[in-house]
Amino acid sequence: MFEGDASRRAFLKAAVAVGGATALSACVSRADEPIPSGTDDPSSLPRRQHAWNDSLPRDDSGNVVLPRHQVLLYLSLDGDGVPDGDDRQTVEDALTTLDRAYERSNRGLVYSIAYSPRYFSRYDDPLPETLDLPEPRALSSFEDPEFDRQDALLHLASDRADAVLAAEEALRGETDTLNTVDVAAPLTDVFTVADRRTGFVGAGMPAERQGELKGIPESGPVPEESPLFMGFKAGFAKNQASEDYVTIDEGPFAGATTKHVANIRQRLDDWYGEQDFEERVMELFSPVHAADGLVEGVGDNLGDDSGITPEIVDRIRDHAETFGRVGHAQKAARGNRDADGNVRLLRRHFESTDDGEASLHFPSLQRRITDFEEVREAMNGSDLTDIPTIRQRVNNGILEYIFVRRRGNFLVPPRSLRALPSPTGEAPR
Repeated sequence: MFEGDASRRAFLKAAVAVGGATALSACVSRADEPIPSGTDDPSSLPRRQHAWNDSLPRDDSGNVVLPRHQVLLYLSLDGDGVPDGDDRQTVEDALTTLDRAYERSNRGLVYSIAYSPRYFSRYDDPLPETLDLPEPRALSSFEDPEFDRQDALLHLASDRADAVLAAEEALRGETDTLNTVDVAAPLTDVFTVADRRTGFVGAGMPAERQGELKGIPESGPVPEESPLFMGFKAGFAKNQASEDYVTIDEGPFAGATTKHVANIRQRLDDWYGEQDFEERVMELFSPVHAADGLVEGVGDNLGDDSGITPEIVDRIRDHAETFGRVGHAQKAARGNRDADGNVRLLRRHFESTDDGEASLHFPSLQRRITDFEEVREAMNGSDLTDIPTIRQRVNNGILEYIFVRRRGNFLVPPRSLRALPSPTGEAPR
């Protein structure tokens, strides 16, 4: 990679983090080619909002490559009552503008809008009993997060920083056109942006940013090849649920999924300062991965599978007693398969430098929020702390280095219900 490429990527990442018209103008001035246009035919788009994978590239091993630039807009409805038909039409018009302006791809824009339990509590009718969407809660004895209970969450993602920024400007009513398409309505005619969070993922991007951040040693230890601050790949295809699997397949929200989003602060001084490479492999993957030399560099050699086998999962207590520690992936895998061996969660996490700290936004898709909570319980490893060397946050995967700051639960409805749905699965105009 040339130095100019690194500088350009760092600039674009910083522009997305700052946002606004000035950042957008700077990105546009650096753009090499136009952004592909979208479609006027809604029937050509996926029924499921969360169906991103077919629109994104894959690496040489078949792993989905997430868009490099990401923005989370947490939205609060104006007023306390139930939205009306005019409100729904405004939201639909705003989102249709995105569909028309940008190709649904990493070269254009992928996005989804999701709704919280608190949003649905505005209505007299309850959500269906079969739909598992509880209010967010602390998921371990050692965390005290803030809870995201805003009405909605809009997630924007693209390899093009200018696409993400321009989409946001249009949604905020700051521009009349988007990629030559007239903006039908701004989303902020109905919503207030309560919070804006940004992030990125991709080889080279964490390393470029590490020198300026709290939570990363000044020595700059994050490998250039790593897509994440902890120095390894993630999101292996065979350790991810399929979009079909996480889709709710019956009831008024058939075609939907649930979405949990955690914001996690990272403190990696000891990760890099006290642990050598083999110890980091041991704590992120499993002791067997380190003992057998299964991970090279950032883990590209693993292909499409993390290498966490049923035997590694079943022998977790033996490994704890033999090696004095257990792996993060090893623990989580105990809860992340159903009775038929299917992976339960589809994770789409990305890094962040919001507030000048190394952090992680962790969106997870699943049929039920309870599925996520059960995997998190397995990841906590509290059942292993009777082994003398395993403490709740020491030698227990990566818990010593990550701190949950926020949690939120949302429903990602199908496209037909994306504009302010009622709990009964209707969005009347």
